[in-house]
Amino acid sequence: QVQLVESGGGLVQAGGSLRLSCEAPGRTFSSYAMGWFRQAPDKEREFVAHINWSGGRTNYADSVKGRFTISRDNAKNSMYLQMNSLKPEDTAVYFCAAKPGSNYRVFNNYEYWGQGTQVTVSS
Repeated sequence: QVQLVESGGGLVQAGGSLRLSCEAPGRTFSSYAMGWFRQAPDKEREFVAHINWSGGRTNYADSVKGRFTISRDNAKNSMYLQMNSLKPEDTAVYFCAAKPGSNYRVFNNYEYWGQGTQVTVSS
């Protein structure tokens, strides 16, 4: 089973930026679509962004559209989430996932997951 590893989370002030990374040590996931989700305390895990296997097609939640950018580098076996103009409501644990089923916006449709990285945005 592919184990994904997220990194790049941290504490940032509102209006700041962070770049999250997702890697799969020792395995390749270049043939899979992938996504980012987040979960704030006492809330459901929610869709953030999706990217197809080649990187040629992306989709975003309305709440992050225009501020976040998902990308991937299959040669480096990595996926990224560039987060700009961060808001306190972006505070959550961010998860990367690979190989969705029919609905990429639903977290339990993905076959592989990472353990998450904490993003905290102070006001």
